[in-house]
Amino acid sequence: MNFFKLPFLPKLALAVISIIGIGYLIKLGQSILAPFFLAFLMAMLFLPIANFLEKKLRFPRSVSTIVSVMIMLTILTGMIFFFSTQISSFSKDIPHLTKQFNLVFHNLQTWVSHTFNVKIDEQLDYLDQGLNKLLSSSGIILGFTFGIFSTSLGFLAFFILFFIFILNYRRILNNFIVNVFNEKHKASVQEVVSEVRIMTKRYIIGLCLQVIIVSVLTTIVLTILGVKYAILLGVLTGLLNVIPYIGICISLLISCFIAFATGTVSTCVYVAIGYVIVHAIDGNIVLPFVVGSKVKINALFSFIGILLGEHLWGISGMFLCIPAIAIIKIIFERVDGLQPWGKLLGEDEKPNKKKKSYKISKNITLKEMD
Repeated sequence: MNFFKLPFLPKLALAVISIIGIGYLIKLGQSILAPFFLAFLMAMLFLPIANFLEKKLRFPRSVSTIVSVMIMLTILTGMIFFFSTQISSFSKDIPHLTKQFNLVFHNLQTWVSHTFNVKIDEQLDYLDQGLNKLLSSSGIILGFTFGIFSTSLGFLAFFILFFIFILNYRRILNNFIVNVFNEKHKASVQEVVSEVRIMTKRYIIGLCLQVIIVSVLTTIVLTILGVKYAILLGVLTGLLNVIPYIGICISLLISCFIAFATGTVSTCVYVAIGYVIVHAIDGNIVLPFVVGSKVKINALFSFIGILLGEHLWGISGMFLCIPAIAIIKIIFERVDGLQPWGKLLGEDEKPNKKKKSYKISKNITLKEMD
């Protein structure tokens, strides 16, 4: 059967209307889609554990799912306990931090007053105006940083339920996706689904390894510089690093603020230099070798994705948008007719580029991933 081919402008109009409609539905279904997508990512992360329990230890599907849930809840409880103890310790030092920061700020005001002939009262007026603008905006640093951890019980309940259902009924979901298409396309659809599942699993595992490596590197740098709460700031930097460019800048500001309030200006400068070094290591070594280049998103669409994610789903959308774009890129690159869109989302490919490799020891060589 031959379908009527539309001209370019009507086809473009339909595409734009479809994108707007999908965006509206995504915004409307935030309370369901956000925990569902997060559960999907976690299910991809725990899929090797579930497969190991079922194939090697001969556990039933339901038992392997329950064990995976218990492991995930144990890790989640450990993270909550870690952050609660660190924040509790931090809160005890807030009066001291406030006193020291006020002293440093007063000295800075005096310097500005003598250097630029601006009265302290005028400086306070400028500061009040700036604070009012900051507080009226949606980008408060503390709210941005810890908002993802203060989700409602309903979100957590939906997340756990979706996680259980996706792991337990993954075979049914896979068969549904394959059987939706025509019989002649089943083989190619199954191949695409398998490749997407494998690549997505590798990407999520690589992303978790990236978070751990960046957290460790940042903690080491801050500990060497003698910055207080080095472990808390290091873990926070690793988590925020999931948001490209913006995340590392926000964590840099927070760490510089702590270093400025508890140390000297020179310490603050050293912290900034340390963060630049960690970011360079992350971008040139950790990301290519752990995450891989095939799912790397270019800076333009990373920034657009962050803005759209924040607009649609708020803070959680900023964290989830990059994995979502990476998965969309993986799908586009494996579907006929959509390959140009997949290349548009990725980095510029250099022809005949050799993969980097580092020889760690005689038997261990670190090679760049695809």
